[in-house]
Amino acid sequence: MIDEQTDKKSGSFWKELPILLGVAILVAVLVRAFVLQTFYIPSPSMENTLQINDRVLVNKLVYDFRSPHRGEVVVFKAPTEWSGNPDGEDFIKRVIGVGGDHVVCCDPQERIMINGKPIDEPYIYSANGQQDKAADQEFDVTVPQGRLWVMGDHRSASGDSLEHWQQSGQNIDSATIPEDQVVGRAFTVFWPVDRATWLTVPKSFDDVPNP
Repeated sequence: MIDEQTDKKSGSFWKELPILLGVAILVAVLVRAFVLQTFYIPSPSMENTLQINDRVLVNKLVYDFRSPHRGEVVVFKAPTEWSGNPDGEDFIKRVIGVGGDHVVCCDPQERIMINGKPIDEPYIYSANGQQDKAADQEFDVTVPQGRLWVMGDHRSASGDSLEHWQQSGQNIDSATIPEDQVVGRAFTVFWPVDRATWLTVPKSFDDVPNP
């Protein structure tokens, strides 16, 4: 009698296994499509915050409920003129200015100012005791509503808003990205394990006044 019950349970398990696997795959697909996704870092534009071949986890749901905030690291679909790829390409940068912000470079201490408030940027790339400048030239822009001014942490090696502002003859629309092209917020480095860390917003952004 015990053997018969064991056989029935075993048979039931094997019948249910394909259903369980199907549900697991469906859940994984839905999570990837709507909630979380992993991205790898292909370039040095966000060093030293993100290194080439780092893996980050991106929250794809957060901006369904609010707009991106200053200081957040975001993944977005780059405009064709940024990537040169008509099929689209994902970029990762840091949000410096949001819609309505007046972003200026630079104050006497060579810091970018947002709405008159200078920001300290401890994440800017440095090597051998030398830190990149906050920007390689002066600029004075007002970010259009619904758009973002984004910059890489490795300022001297980043194709970002400042570079495209320069290349476009100071066209602010060409230099900024639409909020609706943001895929999500990168909130943690999870691989390699020895570099695992949260991607937090520096406190210097807390005191930036609204435009």
